[in-house]
Amino acid sequence: MDVVRWGMIGCGDVTERKSGPAFYKAPGSALVAVMGRRAEAVEDYAARHGIGRVYTNAQALIDDPEVDAVYIATPPDSHHAYSLLVAAAGKHCCVEKPMSLSSTQSKEMQQAFDEAGRYLFVSYYRRSLPRFQRVREWLAQGHIGDVRQLTWSLLKPPSQKDLEQQVNWRTDPAVAGGGYFADLASHGLDLFQYLLGDIVNVNGFTARQAGLYAAEDAVVGSWRFASGALGIGCWNFVADRHEDRVELIGSQGRIVFSVFGDEPVRLEAEETLSEYIQHPEHIQWYHVLGMNAHIRGEREYAALAREAVKTDWVMDRVLGRVKA
Repeated sequence: MDVVRWGMIGCGDVTERKSGPAFYKAPGSALVAVMGRRAEAVEDYAARHGIGRVYTNAQALIDDPEVDAVYIATPPDSHHAYSLLVAAAGKHCCVEKPMSLSSTQSKEMQQAFDEAGRYLFVSYYRRSLPRFQRVREWLAQGHIGDVRQLTWSLLKPPSQKDLEQQVNWRTDPAVAGGGYFADLASHGLDLFQYLLGDIVNVNGFTARQAGLYAAEDAVVGSWRFASGALGIGCWNFVADRHEDRVELIGSQGRIVFSVFGDEPVRLEAEETLSEYIQHPEHIQWYHVLGMNAHIRGEREYAALAREAVKTDWVMDRVLGRVKA
């Protein structure tokens, strides 16, 4: 398979710049079809991005013989149902994050693709970004010794949309599986397991401190990695300012970076290094390259469903949705 031909379900904001163009610009990749419920919107998207075929029915896109793999770019409440249709059609798939509304749904999705003998990826593209590959290299090279602890503080004030209590699927637990924690913290929790290994014990507390929407707006969590390193997270979405700071504290130094920002990654050890590593124009560029290489059997790519299920379990534990 020289070129992996993708079909895309959903054409919302995430597909305009972050993901969609990567699927048709990356070498060995093509975006041949797109589906949206509103004909006018999906036809406009296809015209602007040069996509040849348009659908308003997901099953029709999935059954298109010219589609090898399907990218599901819809809110989390539809990931489970759409992905099972893709598995039944015997095609590869990528779903946006979080993988689904719960780890139970995610396990069912993974099992369906295992039984179909096809790959299911999740858009935890930070695993493939060069800035985090640098952090992984520093860890592997032992620059900070044994990792003792990870701390992450992610804070932001409420948006005007939040303050006006406008409809927002990201803060509707029935659609998103939680609030901004599910939408944003999932990226970091997945990344941390990529860098440091599996999280095996988790506890958390949640609150609705401002009461602007149905989902939690403040979350704290603590966990233990299989290695013995400990982790602490504080996520508050009704705070006074923006903050995104991760510290990996080791026996001989530390590494400081942000999950979502593009400020330099910093190594503080025997020598102090600060590197600015620019994000690609389309943030999912390396993710698309990785998936296509995996599908072609050229190399293994880490953003598979079996890893994302672990992240969903961690979020379930923090949010109190599962006991163990």
